[in-house]
Amino acid sequence: QVQLVESGGGLVQPGGSLRLSCVASGRIFSLYAMGWYRQAPGKQRELVAAITTRGITNYSDSVKGRFTISRDGRKNTVYLQMNSLKPEDTAAYYCHAENSELWGQGTLVTVSS
Repeated sequence: QVQLVESGGGLVQPGGSLRLSCVASGRIFSLYAMGWYRQAPGKQRELVAAITTRGITNYSDSVKGRFTISRDGRKNTVYLQMNSLKPEDTAAYYCHAENSELWGQGTLVTVSS
């Protein structure tokens, strides 16, 4: 069964860091660009960062310079390193295989003092 499984969310103080991981089963990882999305309460889901199979990245303006997306082909894993976190980064974060119907279950990030 094809799956995306996220981990790494939690509670962190403003200015802190977290690293999210998304493990992809099957051949997803070698076939698809991967993206991290987030959805805050009452808001639409938005793209945070994406990385192609060749490692080309793009970021939303709100996280540029603070977040870094990367992928490890040996581990079938995509990461989102989040630094200098702000309260407005609080959201459920989802991993997605771009141009597919595949989404992870989400991991909650809460930035609060």
